[in-house]
Amino acid sequence: MPRYFFNVFNDETSLDDEGQELPNLQAARAQAIKAARSLMGDTLKKGRLVLSHHIAVQGKGGEVLFDVTFGEAVEIRP
Repeated sequence: MPRYFFNVFNDETSLDDEGQELPNLQAARAQAIKAARSLMGDTLKKGRLVLSHHIAVQGKGGEVLFDVTFGEAVEIRP
């Protein structure tokens, strides 16, 4: 199984040194969305939310495969 690394760029940068084995890119995207939602919950407790914060998902070779912004991870309604 491929290993994916989830680097978080929000109020602090947190680089993932261990990564996670997942079956494919779709599973990695789902994991990134889940993580973004969890991180947003922590930020919301502080009374704010920055939709441009993001998680950059890298492959084993260090290449960025895709980004998931916090704004992409939720549906925003008025």
